[in-house]
Amino acid sequence: MTKLTRADFRFHHPLRVRYAEVDGQGVAYNAHYLTWYDVGITEYLRAIGHDYPLGGDPETGCDFHLVKALVEFRAPIFYDDEIDVCIRTRRIGRTSITYDPAIYSKDSADDLRATGEIVWVNTHQQTHKTEPVSERLIAAIAAFEGRDPRAG
Repeated sequence: MTKLTRADFRFHHPLRVRYAEVDGQGVAYNAHYLTWYDVGITEYLRAIGHDYPLGGDPETGCDFHLVKALVEFRAPIFYDDEIDVCIRTRRIGRTSITYDPAIYSKDSADDLRATGEIVWVNTHQQTHKTEPVSERLIAAIAAFEGRDPRAG
């Protein structure tokens, strides 16, 4: 992942770390970071006006499958911390979308707690073959991000 700063993210979603998300030391359990990234991407898509229906797009029969998930832990996150899950689309390929997630302390420009990479592949749910990412989604992301995401 390219070195990003908080200013590189146009979207963030606030969360507070719950008791059920920490281990016996009061530190966020590692698997929850991927859940937070998933929540962030879902809210990102909602914010850009992309309807992401359960079960995929009924018009195309396609849905996204996770093919890569990376978490880089930078600093611990503790019980009751207020965090911002930041999401940006790094790149859209012909059939894939790569997201850059990052977690910062709430309202902090430089207290980076985690980064990562999430890659989705668009797949037809009946044939299980990859399909191009819809132009509608590409246009929504480009408008929100203020750049052509196909350029990387």
